[in-house]
Amino acid sequence: MATLQGVPVLILKEGTQRTTGRDALRMNITAAKVIAEAVRTTLGPRGMDKMLVDSLGDITITNDGVTILKEMDVEHPAAKMIVEVAKTQENEVGDGTTTAVVLAGELLKKAEELLDQDVHPTIIAKGYRLACDKVLQILDEIAINVDPNDDETLRKIAATAITGKHAEYAIEHLSRIVVEAVKKVTEKVGDSYKVYDDDIKIEKKHGGAIEETLLVDGVVLDKEVVHPAMPKRIKNAKIAVLKAALEVKETETDAEINITDPEMLQKFIEQEEKMIKEMVDRIVQAGAKVVFCQKGIDDLAQYYLAKAGVLAVRRVKQSDIEKLAKATGARIITDLRDIKPEDLGEAELVEERKVGEDKMVFVTGCKNPRAVTILVRGGTEHIVDEVERSLTDAIKVTKAVIEDGKVVAGGGAPEIELSLRIREWAPSLGGREQLAAEAFAQALEIIPRTLAENAGLDPIDILVELRKAHEEGKVTYGVDVFEGKVTCMKEKGVLEPLRVKKQAITSATEVAIMILRIDDVIAAKGLEKEKGETETGGKEEEESESD
Repeated sequence: MATLQGVPVLILKEGTQRTTGRDALRMNITAAKVIAEAVRTTLGPRGMDKMLVDSLGDITITNDGVTILKEMDVEHPAAKMIVEVAKTQENEVGDGTTTAVVLAGELLKKAEELLDQDVHPTIIAKGYRLACDKVLQILDEIAINVDPNDDETLRKIAATAITGKHAEYAIEHLSRIVVEAVKKVTEKVGDSYKVYDDDIKIEKKHGGAIEETLLVDGVVLDKEVVHPAMPKRIKNAKIAVLKAALEVKETETDAEINITDPEMLQKFIEQEEKMIKEMVDRIVQAGAKVVFCQKGIDDLAQYYLAKAGVLAVRRVKQSDIEKLAKATGARIITDLRDIKPEDLGEAELVEERKVGEDKMVFVTGCKNPRAVTILVRGGTEHIVDEVERSLTDAIKVTKAVIEDGKVVAGGGAPEIELSLRIREWAPSLGGREQLAAEAFAQALEIIPRTLAENAGLDPIDILVELRKAHEEGKVTYGVDVFEGKVTCMKEKGVLEPLRVKKQAITSATEVAIMILRIDDVIAAKGLEKEKGETETGGKEEEESESD
């Protein structure tokens, strides 16, 4: 509100909240720091787990940074920006989400100290940006080259991503599965490699131990054969993949049929049966012995298919239909009138197997070997979910290493090296940007410090030891949280993809700079939103329950 010759002039709606200047900046920094603190204790192999309970009472137990932040119902706009950093990290490289968030929080904490010394936010932002560019350059210098065909090293990288999660005690078995799966979906393009990780399907089934997790060379469907009289095992199968329903379609428009005598009813039923039999006959004549249908299969169609010795599965997910088509070489059929023998896919074996208490359909020995399924087992649903998250991270990091061929040591080794190098380089900037670059160097130390704290070690002793080792030129020395000392991470096999580290530091820097540049927060009036929620609340609850 402003005044003009004593008369108030309303610029913003009544009830709008506005925070300006230092207050706005401090409020945003505090919100970001709170989010970083929330996930900080989960970092590293000795990190703790969080239990998250949603509005429906469903429980998630995890120490995966992005999962925690997705499940948290974050309200503050600056905190939401930090959550976006984790999501970006997950989508781009699959791992390092906690690192990115913790680093962003620490950069803002160090910026707050500079603000107290009257350093302007734009100068801090410029210093951070220059330091980030220098960090990316140093990372390229200290990166270790890896041969994409070196399975032993790839297993170590996958194991580093799995370490610290529930799957840890079956780590060798799982890392071997991950490397094998990724290798199957890798293609050489010129001198480089391309990994099609979308072709790796992860199917979960609780019951059994984590060690029973297996890699299936093909597609596994969490479905069972629709009719008990159908065969449960077909060798050298010809496969039809349908998007059309095997049932009589309802008319597009509302129609009424007046039946005046029993003969007409009989003819009507016979016509329906004839239409369904024609559909099944077309499939059988094309030579199909297996049918995967995205939609429903009528009871009568099931009977005719069983009579013809065809194995059928209905209501298969869209994503699975696409994977089946790719794996078997089948063409997805939307109209049964078009079905031809050349549209069918092939697989050496299609069979229904019992997994735990349920039945699943396995399609193996496919024409295209570039389609694999990891069947995840575990004692409870929560453990299976956490193993799936571990495997997803491990697949993404293995993909990054195969495509880039570069890794860095883990255990906080690159962060300490970067911190020392940035401290040496900062004086060359001159001016107040030097202070920001030095603050950036200090912020990087939060990673090894947190690893030490989470392992119950003395962070000051560990940092002093680390600095000493790196000043002596031991670039790969980091925190061994299991033995509680500083050692060579490369020899220990603790390696991380260069891509993950670069993305984490870049994302953290960008969000810190963005938050530092905000000096005015104008929050729209919240009353109308609350009113809208009360009006639509009941309806939304009904919809969510029906989902």
